[in-house]
Amino acid sequence: QVQLVESGGGLVQAGGSLRLSCAASGLTFSVYTMGWFRQDPGKERDFVAAITWNSMNTYYADSVKGRFTISRDNAKNTVYLQMNSLKPEDTSVYYCAARPGPTIITVVSGWTSWGQGTQVTVSS
Repeated sequence: QVQLVESGGGLVQAGGSLRLSCAASGLTFSVYTMGWFRQDPGKERDFVAAITWNSMNTYYADSVKGRFTISRDNAKNTVYLQMNSLKPEDTSVYYCAARPGPTIITVVSGWTSWGQGTQVTVSS
């Protein structure tokens, strides 16, 4: 059974930084593409960033490009999201996601496993 557990969320002032972590178990982590999404209450879940199994390819939503960095450590079965220059509009619940195979896609339906989410709040 695949389990994804996020951590690292919290409250930060605008302009600050946070690093989210997602620890994965129950899967062969090194063959999975990993991603981050975020969701506000009453809204759809939106793609944030993704990284392929070998870290050769990453992809970001335009809204976070240049501020967020996704990375992974296959030895630790963990994916990270470094978030810098945070803005109040980055406030959301952030979800870790996994999908088997080498392809990055941005639609929610293409991801097979999800974490429980971690709250990020950016104050102005």
